[in-house]
Amino acid sequence: MEIRIDNRRKIAFPRISHYGYAIKYIVEQGLGAEYVLLPPATKKTAELGSKYSPDYACAPFKHSLGSLIEALEAGAEVLVETGGLCRLDYYGALQKEIIRELGYKCEFINLAEYMSGKKKEWLKLARHLSPKLKPARFTTGAYEGVKMAEYMDEIEAVYYQNAAFETEKGSYRKAYRKFLLKMQTAEDWQEIRAGYQEVKQAFDGIGMRKPERPVRIGVVGEYFTIMDEHSNQFLQEKLVRLGASVHRFLNVTNCHFRAKEPTLRPRIKAYADYNMGPTTTWTVNAALDYAKQGFDGIIHVKSFGCTPEMDAIPLLQNISRDYRIPVLYLSYDTQESDTGLDTRLEAFYDMLERKKKVMR
Repeated sequence: MEIRIDNRRKIAFPRISHYGYAIKYIVEQGLGAEYVLLPPATKKTAELGSKYSPDYACAPFKHSLGSLIEALEAGAEVLVETGGLCRLDYYGALQKEIIRELGYKCEFINLAEYMSGKKKEWLKLARHLSPKLKPARFTTGAYEGVKMAEYMDEIEAVYYQNAAFETEKGSYRKAYRKFLLKMQTAEDWQEIRAGYQEVKQAFDGIGMRKPERPVRIGVVGEYFTIMDEHSNQFLQEKLVRLGASVHRFLNVTNCHFRAKEPTLRPRIKAYADYNMGPTTTWTVNAALDYAKQGFDGIIHVKSFGCTPEMDAIPLLQNISRDYRIPVLYLSYDTQESDTGLDTRLEAFYDMLERKKKVMR
């Protein structure tokens, strides 16, 4: 009997929301390598990252470092730090040194070094990770992985906007979780597409009792924390349970494939003449859109010490004043207690609900 040895390289990325499923697909179906898919983050993840991080590091640095250490413990041989839109772009080099000092042996690739590179540089990196790479297969796998990310963003948006109004409690979440499981295990385009069509049909079949004018809350803020549910203590899920229709513009689809930052800047000229930093333009633009559309409230999410989002706060205060829309400001580090957050969200939602009734 022939014994086959799997000599594929084991690659890991830091966790961020459900996007690990799309990255897994690109790595396995495009590169032909093995992806180390980690279970959901826990308290230990944040503790690991905090233990070995500098005091001044932001929460995304700590969460991603914790993920990388857990990936190494799970057998990863190659770590890929995706970088970010702010100083997180520089953190890959620091994380590499921390991991080396901890005694781990691995290859560390910082994608921030490739962001301004040409397509041939990316292909060269892909061949380095997978010497037997087939360019056509890689291109197809990357395209299909990107489409998976777009599908997940679309379905997530529908879920948070409508789940609060289902007649049978848990129906939306059951269909949504089933969809994510299908994305996690998908091995070809047909499975991705079938899972997408299935969840759309499931959502359409759910009974709804949606008010004519539900409480609508727009969530804006810093890239990593706003998208990663563990980092923001499941903020959007908590709002759904309170009865809100939750909207969030910032996701991978909108901010990488559709709405480029320079094209949005003219739309917020009344509030900002210059580029103020990585996600500030998206934050202010989304908040202004929510205000103009008559949303009931806005929640601003950032990691503690995030300079670009700190700069956005005065602009949000001006929008709040001009459109008379309340804004709740939330700042996260690596806290685990839900009590304080729950209290603030309940008070904010109750205020919006009472205001809506008075204005009727």
